[in-house]
Amino acid sequence: MKFPTPTYINITEARQVLADMGVQVNERQMQRAAEKDAAGTRKLPFFVDPVDGKLKIEKGTLVRIYREAQIEAENNTRF
Repeated sequence: MKFPTPTYINITEARQVLADMGVQVNERQMQRAAEKDAAGTRKLPFFVDPVDGKLKIEKGTLVRIYREAQIEAENNTRF
């Protein structure tokens, strides 16, 4: 089984990916999602790149998180 090559993106690129999906967030909102809270957790799974020391996230993971949230919302809708 062949897995797709991961694509790691920075905060600015992640913001653009979300904008391309119709999710508009400003720089501060994106920064807050990437920062650790008092418990040491992040809202989105950004990590510190060991080479350049900047925050990164895997593009497919970011898209999947939003798709899963949409699917959950659809499943919780009453018709």
